[in-house]
Amino acid sequence: MEIFQQQVTLRERPRGFHLITREIADCLSAISHWKVGICHVFIQHTSASLTINEDADPTVRMDFETYFNKAVPENDPDYRHDYEGSDDMPAHIKSSLMGVSVTIPIQNGKLALGTWQGIYVCEHRNHGGSRRLMVTAWGN
Repeated sequence: MEIFQQQVTLRERPRGFHLITREIADCLSAISHWKVGICHVFIQHTSASLTINEDADPTVRMDFETYFNKAVPENDPDYRHDYEGSDDMPAHIKSSLMGVSVTIPIQNGKLALGTWQGIYVCEHRNHGGSRRLMVTAWGN
């Protein structure tokens, strides 16, 4: 079994849900000879998250943003952690709800995602900055 690990820095993106499948796949060229494996992607931040969902229709990503803004509103007077801006505590909650990692099978040296699946980075801050991911894969 081989193990591969690489840190990937994503460019700053606006608040919302953004496809990053290509950026993950591009960093995995070293495993192109593997027949089978697992890829784990972990985001090293507390105010952004990762998920896998439909990659074809961009309105899905827009609707995710709408839903989470309704479910976890800004300016809740009960938040105590509010000194970093009105979007900060909601971003932490959204990150915990969505999760900070995804795991994808590898088949024949590629991510074995379903036909309509893509990997999203979920940016929950208005100005979150660049985001670091740790991509770890193991297989043979």
